[in-house]
Amino acid sequence: MSMSGSAFGMGGFNLDISELTSRAVRSIRSGLAVTGVLSILLGVVVLFWPGVTLDVVAFLFGLYFLVSGAIRVIMGIFTPLSGGLRILNILTGVLIFIVGIVAMRNPLASLAVLGMVIGIAWIVEGVMALTESESGGSRWYAITYGVISIIAGAVVLFLPVGSLAALVVFGGIFLVILGIVEVVRAIAFGRGMPLAS
Repeated sequence: MSMSGSAFGMGGFNLDISELTSRAVRSIRSGLAVTGVLSILLGVVVLFWPGVTLDVVAFLFGLYFLVSGAIRVIMGIFTPLSGGLRILNILTGVLIFIVGIVAMRNPLASLAVLGMVIGIAWIVEGVMALTESESGGSRWYAITYGVISIIAGAVVLFLPVGSLAALVVFGGIFLVILGIVEVVRAIAFGRGMPLAS
């Protein structure tokens, strides 16, 4: 029995790559890569779009969280993960998806509300990344992603963001950094690990 199965009973939360098929590894890599590339693209757009409005920033962050949440739900449903990871992926995906809808549906909400929504979503994503860090070569990228995501969430959530410019700079920089780490994690995920047949 794997460590993940014995540690928490019903499937556990640690991701044991040796229990995944090569198809499952490819699916997870694809999900990580899509989320990472989208994060980089949105971060660059947010950072380098002069005169960006709160509506646009809310829409772009909402779009990112919609896609990220949907990918988590899809991975939770269709990837042969342990029971605990399946449930955690689906619940986290639904929560992040809802955050995306809130950000997109209320673009005229105050900066404080938008900062709070973005901060909470990043903290949830970071905790999830740390929880599901796998035993393979991309473990350190998962841990790095989780820590940076939690820091990004805390910065956006707890530091006073008095202007759209500050939110754009913090948010854009963290989107780019998180995207780069996620793409590297996608490349490294499952490399050199024995897979289930």
